[in-house]
Amino acid sequence: MRALLYDTFAGPVRVAEVADPVAPDGGAIVRVAASGLCRSDWHAWAGHDDTVHLPQVPGHEFAGVVESVGAGVERWRPGDRVTAPFVNGCGRCEWCRSGQAQVCPDQTQPGFTHWGSHAELVAVRAADLNLVALPDDIDDAAAASLGCRFATAYRAVTARARIQPGEWIAVYGAGGVGLSAVMIAAALGARPIAVDRSPAALELARRFGAEHTLEAGDGAPAAIAELTGGGAHVSVDAVGSPATAGAALHSLRRRGRHVQIGLLPGGGPVLPLDRVIGWELDVLGSHGMAAADYAGMLDLVASGAVSPESLVGSRVGLAEAALLLPAAASAPPVGIAVLDPTRD
Repeated sequence: MRALLYDTFAGPVRVAEVADPVAPDGGAIVRVAASGLCRSDWHAWAGHDDTVHLPQVPGHEFAGVVESVGAGVERWRPGDRVTAPFVNGCGRCEWCRSGQAQVCPDQTQPGFTHWGSHAELVAVRAADLNLVALPDDIDDAAAASLGCRFATAYRAVTARARIQPGEWIAVYGAGGVGLSAVMIAAALGARPIAVDRSPAALELARRFGAEHTLEAGDGAPAAIAELTGGGAHVSVDAVGSPATAGAALHSLRRRGRHVQIGLLPGGGPVLPLDRVIGWELDVLGSHGMAAADYAGMLDLVASGAVSPESLVGSRVGLAEAALLLPAAASAPPVGIAVLDPTRD
C-alpha cells in the first residue's frame, strides 16, 4: 500500500510503498477514505511521544470501510463504513469493561504505537470495542474528524467540563479541536469566547458560534474577565503550551473548571498552582473519547445543531500531506486538512 512514512524524528516525510497490514485476532483492517492531519501527528513526528517507534506511518483520525476482520470479530464485516477513536482500548481491562477505553492502560493508537491512517489501509485492534458505524449522511472527510478532534472536543465540553447553558467558556486555540469545542458549546447553549493568533481562525470561530473572539496575547485573560464579569466558568487549552495553558487558567472565574486537551511536550508543571488553590479551580485532563460514548455525539450531529463537515478546510493528497505535517506547529491550517490517500 501507499503511505506517508518517516524514518527519523523531525526528519523528512515521504510517500512510500509499504507492506499491507494484516488483521490481528479480534481486530480489523480499514481501507482509509479520509484521514485528518492533526497537530498530534506533528508531536509524534517531532519525537515528543515515547510510544512512537521508527519507521512510522502517521495518522490517527480516519473514516473508511472495513477491508477484512481477524478471528473472533462478531460485529463487523467487510464493507461496513466505520470510524474509530484514536485511543483503541484492549477490551479486557476494568476500564474498557466500564466504558472508559480512552484511559485503557494497554491502549494502542494508530500513528503512535503502530502504523497509522495516513495510508491506504490501517489496523484497528479489538474491533468489536473500538469501531463505530458511520451514518450515511456524514461524508468521509467530516467523519474523519470524529475519531479525534470533534470527539475529543465533545467529551471535553460535555463529560469533563460539564458545560451548562448560559456559562462562559474560553477556548484557547481555534484549530480543529478548538473550533469543534466552540461549535459544540454554542449548540448546547453556552457562551464561547475564542482566542487565537490567526484572524482567519477567529473568523471561523465567529461563524461557528463564538460570542466574542480575541487575539492571543498577554491581555487576553484580563479581556475575558471584563467581558464575562469576573472570568469564564470553563476554559479549554486546545493548543498545548505553557503559555496557552497558563493563560486559559487565568481566564477563569473563582471555582472555574479548566480542561487541558493540548499536549504539553516534556510534561513538566506549567500551571499556576497558587491560583488553582486560592481560587479553588478544577483542573481536568481530557484524552479523546471511547467508542461507547459516540452515540450522544452522533445524535447531536444528526439533529443538525452541529456540522462537523463545515470544519473541513482543505482536502489534500499524499504528496501535499507530506509537506504539511512537518509544518503543522508553525503554520497550522485554518480548519481541518483531510488526506485522501487515493490522491497523489
